[in-house]
Amino acid sequence: MTGAVTPRDVPALLEIGSERLDRMLATTGLWLDIGAATIRVRSDSPAFGTQLRAVYGYFPAIENAPWADLHVRIRKSTGVRRWLKPQATFHCDGLQTFDPFPAASPLPLFEWGCNWLIGRRLNDRLLLHAGAVERDGFALVLPAMPGSGKSTLTAALSQRGWRLLSDEFGAYDPSVGMFQAVLKPIALKNESIAAVRRFAPGAVIGPEFPKTRKGTVAHVAPNSDAVMRCSEYARPGAIVLPRWEAGASTRLEPLTESSVFPALAFNAFNYSLLGGDGFRSVVRLVRQCLSWQLVYGDLEEALGALESIWPRVLEHRMAGPL
Repeated sequence: MTGAVTPRDVPALLEIGSERLDRMLATTGLWLDIGAATIRVRSDSPAFGTQLRAVYGYFPAIENAPWADLHVRIRKSTGVRRWLKPQATFHCDGLQTFDPFPAASPLPLFEWGCNWLIGRRLNDRLLLHAGAVERDGFALVLPAMPGSGKSTLTAALSQRGWRLLSDEFGAYDPSVGMFQAVLKPIALKNESIAAVRRFAPGAVIGPEFPKTRKGTVAHVAPNSDAVMRCSEYARPGAIVLPRWEAGASTRLEPLTESSVFPALAFNAFNYSLLGGDGFRSVVRLVRQCLSWQLVYGDLEEALGALESIWPRVLEHRMAGPL
């Protein structure tokens, strides 16, 4: 996969009219450059354009590009479903790959469908199941299982001066030894939505979608800086394994290389598929990066703890091989 197809001087989605966006989606499509890949999306769903604009608003409105890595469609239901519980369907390469969603919820269908495809096709990178942000040219990687508070913490960091790389994928490119953005909106679930609204009242959060398979879902939009810089790589910096616990005091405990290795390898989408390249990439990361376990119950305290270790991370990385 390639990415980086954004021409110069293209208006952002927020800057074009809804009629133009709907026309693009219904005809040639919209190309979304997310860094490590490019998605071409087309749709005849009446709700999709408005929902897409809400969380991809700073992305360039690219009407045509030399290539796209993923070609997807969001289609409205046909037949009797046009009137009886209307639905939206997700298609890639002409195939419907998921069960339909309610017609009012095309955005979460698009997000989950694209994440599923990226996790299976971006196999020139090691894809860690991790949030990833960047500061000072170095990546802070947050590998974790679902329910750990990874997305909540990633969203909070993205609102406090850390550049968002991804909420879902720590995309490590072994050929250059760096992380690349897979820049998409951050998916928040249930109580996390209100927590991020309280923490960052200025965050751009799209509509809420209740009664999905994961409960109520909403998406935090990447800011303009993250979008403009989505082609910039980040060197490995630190690995932090987050775990949210209600009411817990913040604890940040150093981890050994032997304990971090399985946390990366077994939280990767394609570790076994990459074979020796996957093994060598994980070994390189655990040897380069300082690592911690973070237990938190308060976002402000968690960010304070991460800020406190960052000078040590920079000193460690500058002293060793980059």
